[in-house]
Amino acid sequence: MSLRSGSITYDGEETKTVVIVGGGLVGALNACFFAKRGFQVELYEARKDIRTAKDARGRSINLALSYRGRQALKAIGMENQIVSKGIPMNGRMIHSLSGSKSSIPYGTKGQYILSVDRANLNRALLFAANQYPNVKLNFEKKLQHYSADKGILTFIRPDGSTCEVSPDLVVGCDGAFSTTRKQFMRQVRFDYSHVYIPHGYMELTIPPKNGEFAMEPNFLHIWPRNTFMMIALPNLDKSFTCTLFMPFEEFEKLTTGDEVLQFFKKYFPDSISLIGVEALMQDYFRLPAQAMISVKCSSYHIGSKCVLMGDAAHAVVPFYGQGMNAGFEDCIVFDELMDKFHNDISKCLPEFSMSRVPDCHAIADLAMYNYVEMRKHVNSKWFIFRKYVDNFLHYCMPRTVVPLYTMVTFTRIQYHEVVQRSKRQNKIINTMLFVMGAIATITGVVILFKHFPQELNMQQLKNWNFIFK
Repeated sequence: MSLRSGSITYDGEETKTVVIVGGGLVGALNACFFAKRGFQVELYEARKDIRTAKDARGRSINLALSYRGRQALKAIGMENQIVSKGIPMNGRMIHSLSGSKSSIPYGTKGQYILSVDRANLNRALLFAANQYPNVKLNFEKKLQHYSADKGILTFIRPDGSTCEVSPDLVVGCDGAFSTTRKQFMRQVRFDYSHVYIPHGYMELTIPPKNGEFAMEPNFLHIWPRNTFMMIALPNLDKSFTCTLFMPFEEFEKLTTGDEVLQFFKKYFPDSISLIGVEALMQDYFRLPAQAMISVKCSSYHIGSKCVLMGDAAHAVVPFYGQGMNAGFEDCIVFDELMDKFHNDISKCLPEFSMSRVPDCHAIADLAMYNYVEMRKHVNSKWFIFRKYVDNFLHYCMPRTVVPLYTMVTFTRIQYHEVVQRSKRQNKIINTMLFVMGAIATITGVVILFKHFPQELNMQQLKNWNFIFK
């Protein structure tokens, strides 16, 4: 069967059609943005409708919604709705091996990120998209082939039958293993790379305790152990979703429930009573450790026919909590370009690639770095000291000094500019700390010699010499 969908005419005016491939977070949000502009939108998703399916599958890592994502939601009038169902996290709560806890704030007072449920957010966005009369949602239709030359997409149904569509614009939001992106691979001068990091992840659960949170709810809890770590994010049902990140070979060493229990007694002793011994020994083997991939490509568009957004363009590892936020920012950046160029897609697409490629490459690198920070650097006294120095200087000079995490999480400064600005700031601050340290040392020496006895006998000098040795 062949279904041709091109420009549709309403009241004498031509309405352009947009096909969005992928009904995940970025695809559903994009449907709302394009529908608001009056485009005829058709969204195609390979999975069942998550709003009604009881066995809908998908990733379940909790999401951290921050400023960039909130601004995109605000633009379609959904920020308050989503924020009301999120749990604020004001900072990191570090769990030491001894069981002691210490907190590191994310920023100044009032700055926080939100723990949100992926599935609930996806449902809310699909419901919002479905409210537009010019949006059609199609489920269980998987993209089989896309011909950019002919402008035709072929989708396959569960029964094996196919349908074809020919829109004015294709928006590929079909994830890290994007079928849409395969067409880009045939283009001249298209750069593509992906990296599987040697670490995997596994999810566990800390249930509520006496109907309440078992730990402080307004923090992202971290158990940093240098080469691996575990984190926990709060849920609305008063539970915590725990995610254990570590090298695959470490996962593979634990083959029995007793080995898992001994491992946790050694590295995460305070978490055992929170998770529960039986639950820990069973849930560890419920699913194998999952892989994490980082994708970089350039450019994000083909002519004026197709554009990639979200993980299809720039899948990142989850350690900066910016995967969803970067994908949502794709949507609002494109929408702003549509304003700038008066809905001229041929001008918007190259400008979008020019703007987003360096930004998304930068956040991919930052996400890789942040894993090292979360599992290792947070144990360092120097790291914690620098955090407080940066936050203090930001408080004193809010426009001059802005910490890296603050720029990434609480502003819309372009990611690549964030990296450049952070490097400049670090040079200045490190120089300042060095100078202050040198001045303090010199001052101490001067004071010492000023009050040093003028005459010392040989025995006293020997005693001093012994002390300094």
